[in-house]
This record gives sequence, C-alpha cells and structure tokens, in this order.
Amino acid sequence: MTEHWQDHYQRWTTFANLDPELRAQLDSLRDDPHTLEDCFARPIAFGTGGMRGELGPGINRINLYTVRKASAGLARYVTAHGKAAMDAGVAIAYDSRHKSRTFAVEAASVLGWHGIRVHLFDRLCPTPLLSFAVRHVGAFAGIVITASHNPPEYNGFKVYGADGGQITPATAEALLTHMEEAGDELRIAAADEQALRASGLLRTISGELLQAYLERLESCRIPPAVQSAGDPVRIVFTPLHGTTYEAITKGLDAFGYRHVTVVREQADPDPSFSTVSSPNPEEHQAFRLAIQYAKKDGADLILATDPDGDRLGVAVKHPQGDYVVLTGNQTGALLLHYLLSQKRRSGALPANGVVLKTIVTSEMGRAIASDFGLATVDTLTGFKYIGEKMGEFEKTGAYAFQFGYEESCGFLIADFVRDKDAVQAALFMADACAFHKAEGRSLYDALLQLFATYGYYMEDLHAITCRGRDGMAAMASILSRLRSRPLTEIAGKKVTVVEDYLAGERRDVALGTTALLTFPKTDALKYVLDDASWFCVRPSGTEPKIKLYVGVKGTSLEEAEKKLAALKQAVGHLLKTP
Repeated sequence: MTEHWQDHYQRWTTFANLDPELRAQLDSLRDDPHTLEDCFARPIAFGTGGMRGELGPGINRINLYTVRKASAGLARYVTAHGKAAMDAGVAIAYDSRHKSRTFAVEAASVLGWHGIRVHLFDRLCPTPLLSFAVRHVGAFAGIVITASHNPPEYNGFKVYGADGGQITPATAEALLTHMEEAGDELRIAAADEQALRASGLLRTISGELLQAYLERLESCRIPPAVQSAGDPVRIVFTPLHGTTYEAITKGLDAFGYRHVTVVREQADPDPSFSTVSSPNPEEHQAFRLAIQYAKKDGADLILATDPDGDRLGVAVKHPQGDYVVLTGNQTGALLLHYLLSQKRRSGALPANGVVLKTIVTSEMGRAIASDFGLATVDTLTGFKYIGEKMGEFEKTGAYAFQFGYEESCGFLIADFVRDKDAVQAALFMADACAFHKAEGRSLYDALLQLFATYGYYMEDLHAITCRGRDGMAAMASILSRLRSRPLTEIAGKKVTVVEDYLAGERRDVALGTTALLTFPKTDALKYVLDDASWFCVRPSGTEPKIKLYVGVKGTSLEEAEKKLAALKQAVGHLLKTP
C-alpha cells in the first residue's frame, strides 16, 4: 500500500469509537493487504446513481461512516438552498438488504442534526414508492438505501431530486463537493433518533402512502376486457426476497385479480437472497421456482421483481405448455402496444404523445410508436435521463409522456412516478394479459403478432468483466482502440452510422457528414449497419464491466437469431482483438 492509503487505514484503526463490527472486520483483514488496499485506496465513487459498493470497512466500502458522509454532503446541499428546502425535507426509504434499515436511520440522524426535516418509511419500500413519496409529501429530496439487483454483499445510497427523479450529473457534482467539504467520515455528527422524533423533525411515512399510490395508479388505468368468470387470468408472482410483496399483492387485488399465487419460498425479505444465484429478474435462473408454481397452477403470467422493486421480469406460457422468459425489450413492446391500442380505442391518445427509450433499447418500440402516430425520443442509458426528459417536456409542453422503458426490464407508465416502476408495470402487464386472453390469445401469441406486424426484432447483451486495479484502464483502452481504428464493415455488413457519445458526434459514413449529438457526454460508441442491425459498446456505470449491446431485425425468428449470433460473435472478436 502507498503511504496515502496507509494514512486512511491508520485513521480507522486508531479511531477510539469505531463501530465494533467494522473493527472486527478490519482485524480480520490484517493478513490480506490486497483487500485492505482496495478498501482504503480511494473514496467510494459518487455519481448520478449515488454510491453503490460492497459492505465492509474503509472509505471504498458501504458502511456506517461512508453513509454518514454522503448524508452530510446532502445535508449541506439542502441547507444551501435555504429554510424552505430544509422544512420540505428529505424522504428516506430502504430495501431488504443487509443494514438497509440501519443506514436509513443513520442518514435521517445526520440530516436531522442539521435541522432538516426527514420523512422516514416505517417498512421496506420499493424504490418507485420513494419517487412517489418525494412528490406526494413535497420533499426537497429523497434517499433510497439499496443496491438494486446487485449481489447480497452490496448496498448503496441513491439520491432523488424534488421532482422524484434520480439526480442529474450537475446535482451529483454539487453533492460530491459538499461531501468532500464535510470532512473526516469518522467524525460526522448525528442526532439521536428518538430526540428527532420528539422534536418533530423525524416523521414517519406509513402504509397510507401505498394506498395513495395505488389510488393514483388506478385512476390512470385503461379499463381492461372483462375477465371470464370461468377462465380468469392466473398469475404467479415472486418478489425475489425483496420489497414488493405488499405493493403488488394489494395492487393486483385492487385491480380485480383474485387468482394470484405467490412463490412462498421467495415471499419474505431475505438479504442473502438464498433461493437464487442472483436476484435479477433479467436472468432466467431467477424464475426457476416461479415456473414450477406456474406449471402446477396452469398460470397465464409470471411476474418477478428485483429487490428494490424498480425492475420487472415476465415469463409467459408457450403453446406447448412450457414458460418463456421475455427480454425487457419484449415486455416493453407488449406493454407499449397494449397501452397505445387501448388509449386509441378510448380516444385518450394525444396527438403529441411521446415514447422515451434509451439508445440501447430495441428499435421495435420506435416502430410501434410510429404506427400510432407518436414520436420516439432516445436518451442515454439510465432511467435518470428518461426522468429528466419527462420533466423537460412537462415544462415545455412539447410532448405528452406516454411510456418510458429500457432494455434492462425498467418500465414507466404513469408519470406521477419519475423512475422505473415494477409495481406499475406488473399491474398493467396483468391487464394486458387479461385483454389478450379475452380475445383468445396468450401473451406469447400477442408477441408473435407484434413480430409479424413490425418485424422480428431481437437483441442481446454481453458483458466483459474487467476486474482488479487495472480494470478501469482496460475498459478505457477498449473504447480508445475503437475510436482510433474507424470501423467500416463487420459481420459482412457495412457501417452506415457511428455515434460517439463522448465526442458528441454522429457520423454518417455513407454521406461523409458529421452532426452534433444533443446528449450529455458519456463514454459510449454505437454503430448502425446497412441492414438496420446495430451494436453499442459502453462501460457499466455500476460494475467493472464493458457492456456490449447488439440488435438486429429479421424477416423471421430464425433469420433474426442467425443474424444476432453472427453479429454478436463478430463484435466480441473485435473487442478482444488487440
């Protein structure tokens, strides 16, 4: 370790009041200098998603002290905006992970010490309900203690603005400056929880908020086809040990779905996520138990949410009796087409409607939106950019938001929430299933109809892990090499467009012209080919990985699968070639 890292380590080991659990963990690492170096080499990164990392001691881990320092930074930011911001306060929620409740109380105690009002949930809460709560109680900001679908050894600190959306890059930079000014993380002041409650600075958000949320959601509902009493929609639901059990079971009941089976082994919160290798509904293994239940019950639909309830995974019944796990793009296409078709049927589809999606989300959404006369606007990867666009269009009136989604199973239907919302998506997916079943179709049949109408779109995601101290350098090297060697052809197809989001340029290869991109600058490259295929390469914002997104359009499922495999193989080889 360098002397600078050793200084941080020395500070922690000599701090008299160090949390006993963290001290024991430090003692256990004495003979592991490499891990100690990683724990103290640098402060944990803080960006637009807040901070996320492994639990443990040190300035590069999530723990009591790094949470206090982040909270102190937010407190200084709120205080800088004056008494009105302090009185509006901060709403705080937490998920089912290790120490989430503890960290939420610590954040509240630090904010309260600064005289800032805090609205703290009294139970586990899905992230979208925090977004709703910020707007509902008129808070100046919000915090969720969560690491989303990361492994159980992770946790995080996610910050929201007054609009209920994730903070923007400019706000993240300001918060980071305030965090640095807060000083030594071991000496951040915090008030007593009970004293804050007695003073009125710490208030409780109870179950009434969920009821208000569900009432707002039901008011946005398009009445679905009436279910047949003899053949009702049968649903299997799993919260994957996370936060959505109460919200989704109550929501489905309020929406009239009575034949709902919950996967009992995954119903209770479990910070170790003991029945899955990963609590990520994008992955097929997360559906193993749910599919067993569905086969037994003859279910029409399987719904699975990630631990903090912002991502929804869906599996549907195949005509041969098995269950097919849909991609986020396929679920998004089914939801989008259902919503737009029902709005048009009821006369509720606005002329200036807009669909928001990310640059790595399927082009099928654009084709569907266009068919209904709607515009599609792309954003950078990350739902914070979709939320930001929603706010922009709300102010200007240029577009009326209809649907937002990203390929990683994130969907938003009703704009009283400003982040991806698995509760909304689950309830409206049930409605879509009921509609199609009443028409004599399964959701799988409906997906095949969309393919036949709009084209056989198929996408995939591949990640290249770049671990260790050299991981960041390796990721930067891959992107730098791609920029230094302009690509003109791949997998037998010509490159027609190159979008460099770091340079902020869109280059039309065929015309030889260059135009400016209007996105915030980020390290990503996207290539469009002459057969409408595309691929995008970017570093992950939350993990030490390079992410490769690939998309194709075919005239049949078989052709699309072949095109996808060929392009994925060619690009994978390109990234590994020095």
